[in-house]
Amino acid sequence: METTIRKVDKQQVWELRHQVMWSDKPFDYIKLEDDDLGFHFGLIRENKLISVVSLFINNEEAQFRKFATLQQEQGKGYGSALLDFVLKEAKIRGVKRIWCNARINKVDFYRKFGLQESKSNFIKDGKSYVIMERYL
Repeated sequence: METTIRKVDKQQVWELRHQVMWSDKPFDYIKLEDDDLGFHFGLIRENKLISVVSLFINNEEAQFRKFATLQQEQGKGYGSALLDFVLKEAKIRGVKRIWCNARINKVDFYRKFGLQESKSNFIKDGKSYVIMERYL
């Protein structure tokens, strides 16, 4: 099965974000104020969008946000392939430090990519997060 990773439109990203992350919230909840400034990437298999992530670069720092993979496709390596792609893309674009707000239950996943927990934790909408970072 052939998979490709490429830039996708923010509207495509919104659909998957809403479905996977916050299906119980209104659709507009998943839109980010700065979505127009981000690079949105998707992993596509057989013409179907499986996984998405948005990358926001600010000088030599970048944050990846709203990383989502279809529930039935999780655990098959698609998210890993997409995150690996985004880390390389950030480095190509001159990023020195990349970070994310990781849900606490996903910390081990991000550690596999060299991200480390910072001392910053917070709770949003009942979910616990920690900021994780990596120097490229």
